[in-house]
Amino acid sequence: MVRWFRLFGEQHLGFWALGLVLFALQELPYLLMPLFRPAPNPIMEMTETSATLDVCEKILGSLCIVLMVFLIRGDAPFFALSNGREKLFFALAVIFLLANFTGWGLYFAGCRTLWVMLIFITAMPPLYYAAIGLWRQNTPLAVTGILFLAVHFLHVLGNLRAS
Repeated sequence: MVRWFRLFGEQHLGFWALGLVLFALQELPYLLMPLFRPAPNPIMEMTETSATLDVCEKILGSLCIVLMVFLIRGDAPFFALSNGREKLFFALAVIFLLANFTGWGLYFAGCRTLWVMLIFITAMPPLYYAAIGLWRQNTPLAVTGILFLAVHFLHVLGNLRAS
């Protein structure tokens, strides 16, 4: 892990390579999608209903990735599970990621209900980012993850209902 300089408080601009790996893990189902070729594919063929929510969703999702990879607490080690709080939030991040993978498995298997798409595919990634933020004591990431959850959920819900 590299720290370049202090931004505010204990937060530094730097680079956390594991953050990049955690992002890639969350994106894995999108990389596998061409192998499964789901038809129909409502997640990828949604009607856009709100340009404002679309822009907000893209900004918040991108900001989660940037904050996870480039915002580092000054005393944070590369990987730590040294206390109950770290273990809890790391476990939640793993649970949210596994729930997301379960949802994608259901989706690829043909179960494309509104609730599978909303709960497992839409809600889990922002919760995953928020849990990583809490695990790493990265409050900006945790807050952005929760905001991303609200915007992402409302946006996808509106788009799926319109499709």
